[in-house]
Amino acid sequence: MNRDDTIDAGRRRRERAFVVAGVLALSACAAPPLPPRPAGVTPPPAWSVAPADATPTDLAAWWQGFQDPMLSELVARALARNTDVRTAQARLAQSRAARELALAGLRPVLSASVSAQRNKAEDASSSRTAQGALTAGWDIDLFGSARRGAEAASADLQSSDLAMAATRVSIAAEVGSTYVQLRAFQARFKLAGDILQAQTETDQITQWRAKAGLASALEVERSRAELAQLQALMPTLAASVAQTSDALSVLAGDLPLAWRDRLAAATDIPMPATGLTLDIPAQTLRQRPDVRAAELAVDAAAARVSQAGATHLPSFLLQSSLAWKAMSIGSLGGNAARALIGSTNLPLLDGGTRRAQVHSQEAQLDAALAAYDASSLQALQEVEDLLAGVSASRDRLAALRVAADAAQNAALMANQRHAAGLIDFQVVLDTQRTLLNALDSVVTTRAELAIGHVRLFKALGGGWKPTPERS
Repeated sequence: MNRDDTIDAGRRRRERAFVVAGVLALSACAAPPLPPRPAGVTPPPAWSVAPADATPTDLAAWWQGFQDPMLSELVARALARNTDVRTAQARLAQSRAARELALAGLRPVLSASVSAQRNKAEDASSSRTAQGALTAGWDIDLFGSARRGAEAASADLQSSDLAMAATRVSIAAEVGSTYVQLRAFQARFKLAGDILQAQTETDQITQWRAKAGLASALEVERSRAELAQLQALMPTLAASVAQTSDALSVLAGDLPLAWRDRLAAATDIPMPATGLTLDIPAQTLRQRPDVRAAELAVDAAAARVSQAGATHLPSFLLQSSLAWKAMSIGSLGGNAARALIGSTNLPLLDGGTRRAQVHSQEAQLDAALAAYDASSLQALQEVEDLLAGVSASRDRLAALRVAADAAQNAALMANQRHAAGLIDFQVVLDTQRTLLNALDSVVTTRAELAIGHVRLFKALGGGWKPTPERS
């Protein structure tokens, strides 16, 4: 190597050292700080209503507390096949891909290319050349813009994960409520059928008494009218049973008629344990996936504010290339041309574009904070309202059971006294109507109580299990 080559080599080493040293010095710059987050809604220390007979409840699989195998099977199938759950899973995959794309911007890139060319002149002579190149580049994230973007993408990914959890919570609760409604319709259908049979017998007796001159034509017509009204109720209840069964089939991701036969056998309305353990309100807010998703949306918006603030700072790009040229591909290992390039881009005037972007992201952060507060307040209100509703339904059911027992006794005595000719037939019809209404109210209120528990489990964030990755 001659003296000039030695000088050139030394100069290239000094240039590379200068570029690397500058990069390392600038890389010590910290990313822009995240804006401070307001405290948000402060939950109360305890709920206004706490069941005295509470028992531990597994919120992650609350439906198992109803001890109904068919309900558990339907919920499990819906969580695996429901179309809303599958849509949420697809959105989660999109968020995961977006996060990978954001992380890719932090890593160096390397590319290679090889080409060959053959030229032929008019005198039939020909020549061949081959070229190869290896290029590396690194967009140095000195001021944290790309890192904040990756943090925002990570928060979006966790938010999508929680959105899928919220979908699971909603689907499980919808299956539970619809299943209770089905059993209630079936119970009402059976009840109406029993009363219809009793009313049919009463109508026959009335007709016999009329033929014997012991009952008037008015009593016969009243009996016929009462019987027809009960007969008109039966098709409506039968249609409700069929429609609710089909709704459960669709929730489970199956065709509408898929579960009709399996659900045709009527069973009692499922009820959970007499009480449940309630976490403090603050823990409920941590359990609910929608509230936690809103909290992560705040984190993502804050990261994007910081990312937008870094766009007015310089950006640095470090590139290196290695190229070969030879007469054939096989001889590319010869002399190579090398290059190391460092470039910077400093924004000077942009007409206020970057400032407007920062203001836009700050406004989105304010909206995310408001949405987080709204979701927290809504969660607290839902639990309080449902606790009051469950308590009221329990008291109402106890009173209605007493009324149903009294109506049963009154109907029995009315039939006996009418048979003895001691009371008017209208009294018999009134007591039978009262009995039907009382028994029907018991069934509907029992269903309301069961559905109230389902909605309460949903409001408490039941139906999923938080993991450390989601915390």
